[in-house]
Amino acid sequence: MRILYLLFPLFLLLVHSAAGSSLSPTNKKQCEKENGYCGFLKCKFPFVIKGKCSRFFYCCKNLWG
Repeated sequence: MRILYLLFPLFLLLVHSAAGSSLSPTNKKQCEKENGYCGFLKCKFPFVIKGKCSRFFYCCKNLWG
């Protein structure tokens, strides 16, 4: 029972690091590497915004894959 107070912070640390592992694309190179394209302000239909390429360009990736 004494070790329980030590395991809880370890668990929180693991959850916190796992949350940052699935970052969305942040530039054009990453977007194209993940089979996306950079669209100006919006994406055309079957594509949705999944990240940013630059200030006004968003990474568009296919909705179904």
